[in-house]
Amino acid sequence: MSDFIGDWHALFVLLVAGVIPNQIWRLLGLWFGSGLDEGSDLLMWVKAVATAILAGVIAQILVQPPGALASVTWGLRYGAVVAGLAAFLASRRSIFAGVVCGEMVMLAGKWWLG
Repeated sequence: MSDFIGDWHALFVLLVAGVIPNQIWRLLGLWFGSGLDEGSDLLMWVKAVATAILAGVIAQILVQPPGALASVTWGLRYGAVVAGLAAFLASRRSIFAGVVCGEMVMLAGKWWLG
């Protein structure tokens, strides 16, 4: 194989060990969840738990940034959170919009500050 693709054995191991087990659970979730009402109490609870986990991860990153994020100033980290919160509220509470906006501000700020 070429140098770009690398060793095909390693790619095969990644496919078997990483992708296939995850796809099985995704397909089972799709199959079992297809008949559920999106407004049910169970799914509202699942959404609340997922949102709380995301908030906890964001708080952890703000207080004790891991790895390369530790080199980012605290002002930029908190500014990205404020921008993400503003995008979340402006987009009618879209978590995706908030996370993407926060990431964009973080990347642009890191690029700007060097």
